[in-house]
Amino acid sequence: MAHIDTGGKGGRNKSVEPNLVPFIDLMSVLITFLLISAVWTQVSMIQLGASFASPRNEDQTEIKPPPLEDVVLRLDIIDAGYRLLLGKETKMIPKTADGYDKESLLAHLARAKQMYPDKANVKMQISDQIQYEHVVAAMDIGLKAGFAPELLTGDVK
Repeated sequence: MAHIDTGGKGGRNKSVEPNLVPFIDLMSVLITFLLISAVWTQVSMIQLGASFASPRNEDQTEIKPPPLEDVVLRLDIIDAGYRLLLGKETKMIPKTADGYDKESLLAHLARAKQMYPDKANVKMQISDQIQYEHVVAAMDIGLKAGFAPELLTGDVK
């Protein structure tokens, strides 16, 4: 441990040893906090068309950027049925006697996929009083039509 000698009165040496245990405890808590609060990110690899190490082959395909989401595709699940918004067009799919009309929704989403094949996802907004099973059924229909469902927060206006 650390040792400090100070000259005292009458030729006596006064010996003082500082206590380092609280400092070590503080440092261990700070290191633990640093490790817990650190943001762990995944390092992704960037594909390059040509590099200095290996020249570009002729058979390599061009890397295309993801398609822009110019067209809005949103499905509102409300108490009266489904409301599908595709661009500026709004299509209401009312409930039938059996409940939600899943076949019509699948047909409309399939038609939207044919019109916009580059469209990858459908945004789904759910009313607060809708039961969870209807949300899951609509998500399954979206997947069946070729879209990746994205849930939006907040109640449908």
